[in-house]
Amino acid sequence: MTSTLRTIPRLALRAPPTAKLSALRLPAATTSSARVLARAYSSQQRQYQLPRTRKAGNGGIIGVLAAGALAGWYFYSKQQDETPAWKKVNYQSVYKDIADLLEDEDYDDGSYGPVFVRLAWHASGTYDKKTRTGGSSGGTIRHAPEAEHGANAGLEVARRRLEPLKQKYRNISYGDLYTLAGVVGIQELGGPTIQWRPGRSDLQAEACTPDGRLPDAAQGADHVRDIFYRMGFDDREIAALVGAHALGRCHSNRSGYEGPWNASPTAFTNFFYTELLENTWVTKKWDGPKQFVDKPTGAFMMLPADMAFKTDPRFRTYIELYARDQDTFFNDFSAAFAKLLELGVKFPDDAPTYRFKPLD
Repeated sequence: MTSTLRTIPRLALRAPPTAKLSALRLPAATTSSARVLARAYSSQQRQYQLPRTRKAGNGGIIGVLAAGALAGWYFYSKQQDETPAWKKVNYQSVYKDIADLLEDEDYDDGSYGPVFVRLAWHASGTYDKKTRTGGSSGGTIRHAPEAEHGANAGLEVARRRLEPLKQKYRNISYGDLYTLAGVVGIQELGGPTIQWRPGRSDLQAEACTPDGRLPDAAQGADHVRDIFYRMGFDDREIAALVGAHALGRCHSNRSGYEGPWNASPTAFTNFFYTELLENTWVTKKWDGPKQFVDKPTGAFMMLPADMAFKTDPRFRTYIELYARDQDTFFNDFSAAFAKLLELGVKFPDDAPTYRFKPLD
């Protein structure tokens, strides 16, 4: 009897929960021993079945679901981490937010558009095709010493205005933000559509370009060609790009020069060309650097480098074309400005090209 009872727990524990009593190989026992065996088996069976049908069953399902969710989160997070930063930006939203920053009656002529165009221009116009350095990729115009170059005086106004958007869209590079701001400035002030691509990366101050790569407003046609040929532009493209002087004005506390080029400095038109050719320009009498003003009113100005486009025969051919045909100017400017913004940029192979529609 004693040996039989000692055998019962071991046999019961070895038996699977669904095993039948008849399947157990038990030593011979008395009737009472059989009853003890039956009660023991029944008790052991309940111990196995209860966790399976209640606690173990639900817990198992929850565990499987939790494991699946954890695995899904891991692979999703890994995928997100591997997505390039530039792909995480909604550029249509950035365009709209930049456009919302343009109007400000307390700034200049009521718009930041012209200074955004100048920022994009100067961020991109440092490219050197021989050394393949400079250009908008890197956003180095935000760093000293490049930010402090004389040609970039006053551009901190534009960078400060745009900085909240960099904080809002943390995955956008400064190079993309500054060039897109130039596109917005052109288009929202009535200019042509400019195609634009994202994918520029940011660099630190050691990548800043040396001073002297941007045009010197005090120089003539030879200097203008030297600067633009270094970037890879021809005479027609140069003449088209200078038409951006229809926008904005000069400030004596920035460039040293003073005044707007025409009567509508917040509208992108071909007025730079018509004013240059049709108005009479005289040297301004003042203590500042040499510049020209219109003889009838003295309200508008031209830089010495601007006047070179009127006096140089090859440049003048295109100035006359754009003065009489704004559509041709818009088409040529659109292509040249898009080229300018992309100089030196190594775009990702899958970077899309955007053609944003101006806001209503």
